[in-house]
Amino acid sequence: MAGAASAANLGTLMFKIRLALKRENFTLDVEIEQRAPGIVALFGRSGCGKTTLINAVAGLLRADSSYIEVDGVVLEDSRANVYVRSENRRIGYVFQEARLFPHLDVTGNLNYGFRRARGVEVRLRFDSVVQLLGLEALLRRRPHQLSGGERQRVALGRALLAQPRVLLLDEPLASLDAARREEVLPYLERLRDELAIPMIYVSHQFEEVLRLATHVVLMSDGRAVTQGTLDAVSLHPALRAIIGADAVGAVLLGTVELADESTGLAAVRVGDNVVNLSLRGVRPGAQVRIQLLARDVILATVRPEGMSVRNVLKGIVSRIAADDPDTDLVHVDLGGPVVLARVTRAASAALALRIGTTVWVLVKSVSIRGHAYVTAPGA
Repeated sequence: MAGAASAANLGTLMFKIRLALKRENFTLDVEIEQRAPGIVALFGRSGCGKTTLINAVAGLLRADSSYIEVDGVVLEDSRANVYVRSENRRIGYVFQEARLFPHLDVTGNLNYGFRRARGVEVRLRFDSVVQLLGLEALLRRRPHQLSGGERQRVALGRALLAQPRVLLLDEPLASLDAARREEVLPYLERLRDELAIPMIYVSHQFEEVLRLATHVVLMSDGRAVTQGTLDAVSLHPALRAIIGADAVGAVLLGTVELADESTGLAAVRVGDNVVNLSLRGVRPGAQVRIQLLARDVILATVRPEGMSVRNVLKGIVSRIAADDPDTDLVHVDLGGPVVLARVTRAASAALALRIGTTVWVLVKSVSIRGHAYVTAPGA
């Protein structure tokens, strides 16, 4: 896309954040380091400290102990007595509400962001941002003439045109209904895939994290319980306490081998297996994230035949953990990637499941959620 910044022409970006903050009834103590562009998702229940953390990064509140470095520039270091004021940090901030200027049309709101960037290198130009966010038809409209999703896209554009070092997004889809969220999510995916701006995304909706995150920080009571890639964090026991037992499952990373637009089915290589799922608009070579919920997985100790289930994946039991008094959560290694299966304790005993047992994982294609992550070369 002409004029847009890309990972290729901007080089590697990173940020380092170490924050400690104590208030009367709350303590924040978090350390995050990201070495490449992408979206770091702060995920956890309301009140766990996600917004407090990004407000400290933005300079909207002072931490007791802090170190914040973005793109090689130290914005805050309490030990060295360094503190860059909020307005000089070059940080884009998108809130739950768009907060557009009602007296300005879309063009005026976008240009406000651009004017804030005076004196800095212009990496993102007006026309490029308009194209990236699909705003061409909205430029002469006032905020009251826009849908909620359109307002958030304009807010994103205004933040980008300020040429930020890092983009902070505080639950930007929380005020939208399901249809409007689905409208905005593809644009956020484009920002992740086409720009080299690091982003910190606050959410308590795991579906958004599944779609967007390159790195996940699982937060609870002001601390990072665990952090890492989405597939690794999806297996962490602490996740269940946040998303609930029915949403527990594994996130797998795979590569599209075949895609049939006539049927809407794609064959995705995952470890030593191929997973078939409903997924349109992808080409061979595209990277895909697949979510398999533990409740949808069936295990067999002999290969089944004559069934309508399209996915019969061979693996080895790598761990068995108690899920509750009556069920086990079985970890199955598919040749690198790991899936989770919830089975009753009685079924686990009847199948004689042990570490090292060879099993077949059965899951219907319609039960699998898949999202394209990075567009295949030449797509």
